[in-house]
Amino acid sequence: MHLLRNFLALPGVRVVAIADPSTTRLQTAVNQLGLAHRTPAVLALTDWAAALDLDGVDAVAIATPASTHAALLRTALNWGLHGFVEKPLALCAAEGRELCQLAAAQGRRLVVDHTYLFHPAVQAGRSLVQRGLLGQVRYGSSSRTHLGPVRSDVDALWDLAIHDIAIFNHWLEERPVQGQAWGTVWLQPALTPQLGAIAQETNQAKTAVQSGGSGGSGVSDLVWARLFYPSGFQATLQVCWLNPDRQRRLSMVGDRASLIFDEMATDSLVLQTGALMQQDRQFLPTTQERRAIAVSREEPLRRACEHFVDCVRGDRPSSLSSGEVGTELITILEALSRSMAQQGAIVPVAD
Repeated sequence: MHLLRNFLALPGVRVVAIADPSTTRLQTAVNQLGLAHRTPAVLALTDWAAALDLDGVDAVAIATPASTHAALLRTALNWGLHGFVEKPLALCAAEGRELCQLAAAQGRRLVVDHTYLFHPAVQAGRSLVQRGLLGQVRYGSSSRTHLGPVRSDVDALWDLAIHDIAIFNHWLEERPVQGQAWGTVWLQPALTPQLGAIAQETNQAKTAVQSGGSGGSGVSDLVWARLFYPSGFQATLQVCWLNPDRQRRLSMVGDRASLIFDEMATDSLVLQTGALMQQDRQFLPTTQERRAIAVSREEPLRRACEHFVDCVRGDRPSSLSSGEVGTELITILEALSRSMAQQGAIVPVAD
């Protein structure tokens, strides 16, 4: 619904049709967004393929369960259409690479909706880190928790942690070389996430360890993860969709200052400076200062939609959230899934 709302509002963009197998969801969209009263009309179809074949369609925006992303995007690219797809791009890195190659072969633009990369606070934070205001960055942490929605095709790692990994990578301008993760299952112990080949192998290994090889591996509701970067920076992430305490907080700590991005706070981006001064055998805090960073209140998703349209109109690849970026993030998630299957072992992230 939010994607549709934003594309409807973009100047020079015409939404030709929406497609959903659920007539109830279609009618909700038609009523809430006044589609029946728009000129020209926006068609509401239950047949996805019929929508692709309509005159005037240049691109598709895919907002469906994660397990369907790759197949739907592959169909659209083969149809000669540009593609904008929600995260994750696919459920295995091999499929992500295949989709990138297909988009290039077709001369089509592929953008993944990693919305936080378009968030004004995240972009301002990157500038502060790159300008050296934190000093030598040492470690970071994030907490992303809420009460639902609960997925059945992917676990909390694949659904939620991808946001914070994208932010850390973006701020640092590097990717982790090792990862470690632990998961806890409460709600769906009999299900197996619909992950790609590598992740499925690791879930089978986890099943053998936890239940003697019978039943499902379970869909993790809570995941703790650690990322190890080439520079020595380490990040610890907590994600959970079974926690009524809604948290959206990420911090990066340097030897001169800490940078805090907290969506739930009045000041969403804060630079907290400070140092320790040694007196005799004590270390005392000094030069402490809290600085709220002013950021635009523009909706990140709108910026993401505008970026996609600009890439299509300018016939240029995305410089911020390309298919390659999406595939890199999948590679990291695959490594963390392998670690979960190996009871939290530190594992390498594939090149």
